[in-house]
Amino acid sequence: MASVTSLAATVNQRVADALSAALPEAGVADPLLRRSDRADFQANGMLALAKKLKGNPRELAAQVVAGIPTGESGAAIKEIEVSGPGFLNITVADEAIIRNLAERAADARLGVPYAADGGTTVIDYAQPNVAKEMHVGHLRSAVIGAAMVEILEFTGEKVIRRHHIGDWGTQFGMLIQYLVEHPHELDHKDGASTDASGEEAASNLNRLYKASRALFDSDEEFKERARRRVVELQAGDEETLALWRRFVDESKIYFYSVFNKLDMEIRDPDIVGESGYNDMLEETCRLLEESGVAVRSEGALCVFFEDVKGPDGNPVPLIVKKSNGGYGYAATDLSAIRDRVQNLGADTLLYVVDVRQSLHFKMVFETARRAGWLNDKTDAVQLAFGTVLGKDGKPFKTREGETVRLVDLLDEAIERATAVVREKNNEKIALTEEEIVENGVQIGIGAVKYADLSTSAGRDYKFDLDQMVSLNGDTSVYLQYAYARIRSIIRRAGETRPAAHPELELAPAERALGLHLDQFGETLAEAAESYEPHKLAAYLYGLASLFTTFYDQCQVVSEDNPVEVVENRLFLCDLTARTLHQGMALLGIRTPERL
Repeated sequence: MASVTSLAATVNQRVADALSAALPEAGVADPLLRRSDRADFQANGMLALAKKLKGNPRELAAQVVAGIPTGESGAAIKEIEVSGPGFLNITVADEAIIRNLAERAADARLGVPYAADGGTTVIDYAQPNVAKEMHVGHLRSAVIGAAMVEILEFTGEKVIRRHHIGDWGTQFGMLIQYLVEHPHELDHKDGASTDASGEEAASNLNRLYKASRALFDSDEEFKERARRRVVELQAGDEETLALWRRFVDESKIYFYSVFNKLDMEIRDPDIVGESGYNDMLEETCRLLEESGVAVRSEGALCVFFEDVKGPDGNPVPLIVKKSNGGYGYAATDLSAIRDRVQNLGADTLLYVVDVRQSLHFKMVFETARRAGWLNDKTDAVQLAFGTVLGKDGKPFKTREGETVRLVDLLDEAIERATAVVREKNNEKIALTEEEIVENGVQIGIGAVKYADLSTSAGRDYKFDLDQMVSLNGDTSVYLQYAYARIRSIIRRAGETRPAAHPELELAPAERALGLHLDQFGETLAEAAESYEPHKLAAYLYGLASLFTTFYDQCQVVSEDNPVEVVENRLFLCDLTARTLHQGMALLGIRTPERL
């Protein structure tokens, strides 16, 4: 089905056409339409246009009003009036609201446009490190990145996922050498690593990392053997590579268990870590040096920037290749750009990476532009995110001052949410124990994701589980409860089914809810274009809040109301539930049917 034009877009076009007709010499004019407390919409474009043409804005506004049909059957606009120095206050027809919503309800995509000719975006997110446990710092990249994947795909973009895991580097010499000398450290109790639990894999990796680090720091002979092992790894020694792969495979068991708990799909082909670009590093350096983009400085291959200087005022370079012949992170990141543009056909490279790495990526992107790998047709964007803080406003740590393990945080969220569900359960709701446990998982994980996604990515936010699982305020539980309440209302309605009745006059709460429902597609388009999932979260919270007001002020299932009113209100309920369900799914959050 074709996408549905929103009432805002329809009204905007009507006013724009009337503006052009009233002042043809002005050409195409923007009415500057926005939602208003004084009416449904307000158009402010007459002021700027009149100033430009040295005319009277109220007179211009009056001419525009004269050119717009209102109040007629089938007209989108019910009334329009000139206000103040030349504003237009516009009220749309109740009939137009319901007709528009009926078109959305008839479409499985709720009338949201799908760009069949959309571009290709490679999104780099969820980047844990091999042989290390995931901590709270890994949360935001995974949650924000997964939401952007869903939003972009839903709006028509071809999305290629990339998980740039840390699977290469000098620390593997230490780990591999320790495993050579202690060959059973990664063995599993049942002897089959494919059946191992994520917790067991994490325990093995954590134990081995700590033991090898302790030996590396205390034993000079082991340290030397470990360093030789790094050389063998980089040279492609088969035995060393086989042991390295064991670490990668063991880590994947653990990664998948954590991402599964986060209710997030991570696919093996999408994991292309640092090692995946090893064969490209030397060529990347050669191309940069031959083109003059990179130059030798004190034996290292560097790229310099006029606007990047250190505290001493001297330029801070991007080091592509070190003076000892080793490659820096920049060489890997630049090789990844080459691969994603030239081999994957990316139009956009989207990096969901900590804001503290902004300078690095600024220099990497600029280097790629100078080299011609990024250009007017292909761009790179960092979706930078802030830090997860504790209740005290400081970086989130355990009482012992250690970084919080991500799996512990998720387990606690599920435990808290399950307790809330159990406490709220009663004879009227009558959830089974299985439902209580399942809802606890969905609410707990949803709470963690929503707290992240409802915050602008670039801002820090406080991790407060008490607030996250609250039924009050801007929380996922509030939205999930609104959805479950609607499903309960529709079940209670029995044989009376939702049906749109455009002929009915709407109550104020019905109009407000209807106009907000009509903005779903525009909100999604804005969130996709600006890479801001918090805009979708804010829209959904607004929708749940408007539904609460509607539910309080308008009886839905009542024998006192004519059947047409009941059906129409059930229609508004049903479309609200479908919109909440779809919107929450795009954020990676489930909506329980009963709560």
